[in-house]
Parts: sequence; structure tokens; C-alpha cells
Amino acid sequence: MIVLVINSGSSSLKYQIFDMKEEQLLAKGLVDRIGISGSSLTHQPLNKEALVVKEDIENHNQAIELTVKALTHQQQGVIKEMNEIDAIGHRVAHGGDRFADSTVISDEVSNKIAMLFDVAPLHNPPALMGIEACARMLPKVTQVAVFDTAFHQSIPEKAYIYALPYEISKKYSLRRYGFHGTSHKYVAQKAAEFLQKDISALKLITCHLGNGASIAAVNGGKSVDTSMGFTPLEGLVMGTRVGDIDPASLLFLMEKENMNIEEMNSFLNKKCGVLGISGLSSDFRDLEEAAKNGEHRCQLALDIFAYRVKKYIGAYSAVMNGVDGIIFTAGLGENSPTIRQAITEDLGYLGAELDHEKNNRRGEKEISKQGSRCKILVIPTNEELMIARDTFRLVKTS
Repeated sequence: MIVLVINSGSSSLKYQIFDMKEEQLLAKGLVDRIGISGSSLTHQPLNKEALVVKEDIENHNQAIELTVKALTHQQQGVIKEMNEIDAIGHRVAHGGDRFADSTVISDEVSNKIAMLFDVAPLHNPPALMGIEACARMLPKVTQVAVFDTAFHQSIPEKAYIYALPYEISKKYSLRRYGFHGTSHKYVAQKAAEFLQKDISALKLITCHLGNGASIAAVNGGKSVDTSMGFTPLEGLVMGTRVGDIDPASLLFLMEKENMNIEEMNSFLNKKCGVLGISGLSSDFRDLEEAAKNGEHRCQLALDIFAYRVKKYIGAYSAVMNGVDGIIFTAGLGENSPTIRQAITEDLGYLGAELDHEKNNRRGEKEISKQGSRCKILVIPTNEELMIARDTFRLVKTS
């Protein structure tokens, strides 16, 4: 079965195509600057030269048309005809409390995705545009929605309810949803394979650390708590997002800085985090380099980030009454030995002891000392493959 995976942004569209017989990636690509001058498509087939197309791409319909042309290109294509595509899996950021699993897309599903525009205004509208564009271009192909929030729908009520009047929480479905669920699910499953244990017997803490960052407590293969909340703003300090903060401080700032709601929303999402602390960058590589040169605010930003991650690890080990494995993934979690060391030092009480030599190696690996009771793992995430797997599972059984 050939599965095309689509990740639609407001001005971009990323894709990967898999042959699910052996889960082989055939090609991947990016359509960039949709609706903006300088738009282009970059198509990278496996073991072939890349195809780059530079032309005006006004909307997601054109983006999908270009994608299909690239996939069927005479030289750089990986399929002969578009009818070879058996299914399309779409990343959808927010499924609210309506979707606890991936689902085959119907008109009803599309309508429910649209109903969540107000809680995911930056992510769900372009996802639906991608879905609708694929339906027009490939009307006979089954499409599947894979929700970032679905994996966290197993979180118990005591963990997802905020201390608001209960009626208000229910009226507006205002609760913890969590995000990065596809990544947390993938690395938890990979950790079980790596440890050669049944996931139902494992207590894992998965750390998806990038410019956006979240942590999940995964007990028996199910998410039981996660750091992001109603939106991706809650939880860890991130590249430009503030993370956990006293809500009253926001009211204080709005009054003192004369901010309206829109300005405050932009401030919290785009001007805070390690960017705000350091005054230099939201890129942790820049911060690590500057910290080596004695820049105090950059070192402070790194220290605060690692401290917050460590706090969540402690909290989630308490929630699960222990932890068998701590997994690092995503850009920062996979590639920064410095950050991993800062987070895992002083976790001996959990039986998690870092091996510094192993920590400095690249790739998927165990980085805990031999005999460490709690294993520390680095597992590169693969959200696209997880989306392809869910799509294959649902289409195969439908």
C-alpha cells in the first residue's frame, strides 16, 4: 500500500510518501511560501537528485497539484500514476475531545475539524485546506486525519480538568489537551522495542524537546499526563513561548504595558521563552555557543529550560509511582548532549544515571550507565511514519 502523508501549514505543505509493505520512505518534499512571493517546491526522492520547482503557488490546491506532478515526474518521480496512491494521512493539530484516535475523513469529520478553528486558529484551518485540496485532486483516495491531541485523550479527568467552575469547563470544553501526541506515541513504542519489553509493562517519560517542547507521562502505553494544555503555550519554557506562568502576572502586564488581548497573545507566543530570557535567539544552538563565551543571560535561559524539564520528570515519576525509561526526542532532545546532561544530572534517586561518553554519540541509543535501573534513551522521532502507520491501519480495516 502506498501512503502519502501531508502536513499542511498556513503557507507551507510538507509531504512524505511511503510504501507500507516494508515501511519504506520513497520521497519527501516541501511546498514553501504558498500565497507569498518566492514560492517553490523541493522534492527529494530516495537515492535520486532533488527536483526544485520555482513558480507562483497561490493556494493549497496548486500545492497539491505540484506535489502530485513531482511524485509522478518522469525522472524524479517515485510512482507512475497518481492512482497508485492508496491513502492519504493528514496531520491535524487539534482534535479536541471529539477524537481519541485517528479517523477516516468524512464530511462529518471535516465539519468537526472546522468547529475547532477557534481553539487552533493557526493549525486546523490549513489542515482542512490540505484535506479539501486532496479531495478535489484525488477524489477516490481514502483520507485519514491523525490528531496531535488524540494520544492524550487517555489522560484521566483529574489531570485534564482546570480549577475553573466545572460548568464553564464543560461549556467551552476548556481543559488540558496536550500536543505532540504523534511523536510521544511513536517514541514510546520505539522505546519498548529498544528495551525488548511489552509497552504495557513500562512507565516512560517522553521528552519532545525542540523550539516547541512538551513532556508526557506514558504508563502502559497510554498517556496519563502531559505538559501542554488547552493550547501549546502551557508547560515548558520553549523557544519563544512562555510556558507555565502566574495568570495574574498577565493581567498586571496588560495594564502596565497597555496591551490588548491580541498583543498579549502574540507576546506570550512569539517574544518570550528562551528568546525573551536571553535577548539573543530562540535557537538553542546559538544559546549554547554564546553561553560558552560567557553570556550570562544565554546560560540562564539554558539553565531555566533544563530546570523546568527536570521538574516535570520528577512530577511524572511521582504520578506513575516510578519510571522505567526517560526518552529524549525532537531537534534539541536528539542533538544536544549539553541539554541532556543538564536535565539528567541529579536523577540518581530515580535510578537514572547518565553515561557521559554514550551521551556524546549521535543517533538512536541508550545513554544511561550500564546497570542503571531507569534507562535514558535518545530516539529520533518520526511523526510522518506514525501518521502513515495509523493511515495504513485504518484503511486496511475499513
